[in-house]
Amino acid sequence: MQNNVLILDFGSQYTQLIARRVRELNIYCEIHPFNKVPENIENFKAVILSGSPFSVRAENAPHPDLSKIKRHKPLLGVCYGAQYLAHFNGGSVEPSNIREYGRANLSEILENETLFNGFEKDSQVWMSHSDTIAKLPENGIRLASTKDVANAAYRIDGEETYAIQFHPEVYHTTFGKQLLENFLVNIAKVEQTWTPAAFVETTVSEIKAKVGNDKVVLGLSGGVDSTVAAVLLHKAIGKNLYCIFVNNGLLRKDEFQNVLDQYEHMGLNVKGVDASERFLEALKGITDPELKRKAIGRVFIEVFDDEAHLVKDVHWLAQGTIYPDVIESVSVTGGPSATIKSHHNVGGLPDFMKLKIVEPLRMIFKDEVRRVGKEMGIDDELLGRHPFPGPGLGIRILGDVTAEKVRVLQEVDAIFVNGLKKWNLYDKVWQAGAMLLPVDSVGVMGDERTYEKVVALRAVESTDGMTADWVDLPYKFLQETSNHIINRVKGVNRVVYDISSKPPATIEWE
Repeated sequence: MQNNVLILDFGSQYTQLIARRVRELNIYCEIHPFNKVPENIENFKAVILSGSPFSVRAENAPHPDLSKIKRHKPLLGVCYGAQYLAHFNGGSVEPSNIREYGRANLSEILENETLFNGFEKDSQVWMSHSDTIAKLPENGIRLASTKDVANAAYRIDGEETYAIQFHPEVYHTTFGKQLLENFLVNIAKVEQTWTPAAFVETTVSEIKAKVGNDKVVLGLSGGVDSTVAAVLLHKAIGKNLYCIFVNNGLLRKDEFQNVLDQYEHMGLNVKGVDASERFLEALKGITDPELKRKAIGRVFIEVFDDEAHLVKDVHWLAQGTIYPDVIESVSVTGGPSATIKSHHNVGGLPDFMKLKIVEPLRMIFKDEVRRVGKEMGIDDELLGRHPFPGPGLGIRILGDVTAEKVRVLQEVDAIFVNGLKKWNLYDKVWQAGAMLLPVDSVGVMGDERTYEKVVALRAVESTDGMTADWVDLPYKFLQETSNHIINRVKGVNRVVYDISSKPPATIEWE
């Protein structure tokens, strides 16, 4: 039996957080839609049911087949999962008199229950539901209550089936990680063997078995994901890996040469291709954000395909796809998820490329990618680089893209990012950048009135980009940065700072 954990997703916004918390315990887990229970269920040692925006009482409520899971494997129902286990096993779920959302405290915990080992009395938990469990399922034993929720947690006697009405995966639940550890390690007896070193060893072996002596091409971006993917592949196939770094003309100031210099000492076979003019020509006159993304993606594939054809007998394309990209591409209804924006590395390849895909990072999260990179000795400065969108400055220039606008934004961005580093703020920020707005603002320089561009600075803190809060940067820093930009970048006379969080805003403006 494998030391794997299965998370069945009912569409909760928190499902990825459950997975990340489980991985933090050095336990491997996978997320699958509730209606696509894996056939190899024997490979999973425990199962967690996620929350959901649905009510179990609704006609269209998610209704998974748990016949091979319940009573056969340790099972933990979270929020909707807890209500589901009650509703369909002799209990009852009813609408709550008040919507139970936010912080609560466990006022009563049954003594000597393994699930709550290490909990303190009145410990804080996070509730998020409008229904409540009015009656426990058959053979249900209440484990915990809050002031407003009588059945905040229960287990089913004679089974390793547990259920909690609160969310252990969010940081508002004080002992949430402890509860997951109690369930997975102490109850389900899952071994904590999922480490960066184990991942490297397993992945390198899998790449060798899959690729053999074939040649692989990889599009490097200079970012963390593609770099870690490249080093993993290099460990497995050495000189048979061909890395291509394309300058789309939308990179940060001097980034093309800086990235090539950085890779020079890593032993990788990297070819730099400057296709700036080709990309800018394709973007001429396009203002719609999705059309810009599509144009950039199309030209990238054309340039990459031209370069790949120069490598004789290549059979594989490697991509730095990570787990959130994979999860978001499949909704719990089995259909396409709502498109907020196109991902540059998701959606497959055009038929004409005729290459098989290898994605060594497709099952790990961003923070895990960095830990794997550290395990392999990749430089901290490279691993600590902020994420940068595939379309680059093309989606940070609102409206049409021209060479002059790119120059202006590159200068602004360089002042902002270098300032963050100078003030020791860079590592406290998850992602930072500048946006060039299609707005002319009146200003005064000397005795002359000016009409020049407005730029918006954006800095956010996050763990995976799914949610993000704006960073409260020091006023003195913002003042200095604004002065430097206006005094040194011709064409800009006004600087603003974006204080929107995600949601409702996105990190990028387009």
